[in-house]
Amino acid sequence: MTPYAIDPELLPWVAMLPNIDLGDMAAVRARMGETLGMLPPLQVPGGVEIREVRIPGRDGTEVYARIYASAKADNELRAGMVHIHGGGFVLGDLDMFEQGPVDIAAACDVVIVAPDYRLAPEHPFPAGLEDCYATLEWLAANAGDLGVDPARIAVGGESAGGGLAAAVALLARDRQGPALSFQFLEIPELDDRLDTPSMRRFVDTPLWNRPAAEWSWKYYLSGTPEVLGLRYAAPARAEDLTGLPPAFVSTCEFDPLRDEGLIYAQRLLAAGVSTELHHYRGTFHGSELIRDADISRRMAADRIGAMRRALG
Repeated sequence: MTPYAIDPELLPWVAMLPNIDLGDMAAVRARMGETLGMLPPLQVPGGVEIREVRIPGRDGTEVYARIYASAKADNELRAGMVHIHGGGFVLGDLDMFEQGPVDIAAACDVVIVAPDYRLAPEHPFPAGLEDCYATLEWLAANAGDLGVDPARIAVGGESAGGGLAAAVALLARDRQGPALSFQFLEIPELDDRLDTPSMRRFVDTPLWNRPAAEWSWKYYLSGTPEVLGLRYAAPARAEDLTGLPPAFVSTCEFDPLRDEGLIYAQRLLAAGVSTELHHYRGTFHGSELIRDADISRRMAADRIGAMRRALG
């Protein structure tokens, strides 16, 4: 039984979901491998090509990434996107989250570059963020070879990936880096202060809850965040949101990250940033992994529709 009014189609899956205890990183990473085995096999539509690339990092390292793009016979330029996977800054890889960029590349005819960024606690902030920003710089610098329109470059991700995407958008603005036309922030992890009503209340919700968030931020900020600035680790702390690209923000009802996403969307609007906000009743963090539920299909349709409108 759960005290939360979770969507009836999602409810039978709750008992089968893993308990994410980030206090034991070795154990939880092993369990993530088990979770990957529970997911449906990767489905790659015909015509979508996947290739690997090595990107020079900003600190002398190298970023492994994958490029997803539909084959094209003409020379028309397409939009490009840096897609950043989730995992609380400490979990996940390109294999675990590969269906997302494949679906976007196929449905929106977008060239996706997805970095396998460094994870905390081994590599705390700003290592992973700098990997993602280096990927954006590489995409912009190689737009011609990739067939990408430099005026239609976006950044996006889910969960921690959404938080990293928001941070990349802030960095691109403040460093006068590549111009972004869109930021896609799906159930984003944005605020290390852990003081919203949803974060205080949801201590035992499926897949993600307050204890997991506490560990996540502890690991991510275990280095020297002041070197780059805490607002780039936790974009909710950024005081100035003006001049950022148009945004899509989504939140789930029974997600401790719910309120920080809602607040960030409202602040973007107040700063004059065109923002589309979707909140989904009866859902929890990551519930869209249960792809056959009606609410999950609606979330997927909203995501693809927003990208098509934003990226042409």
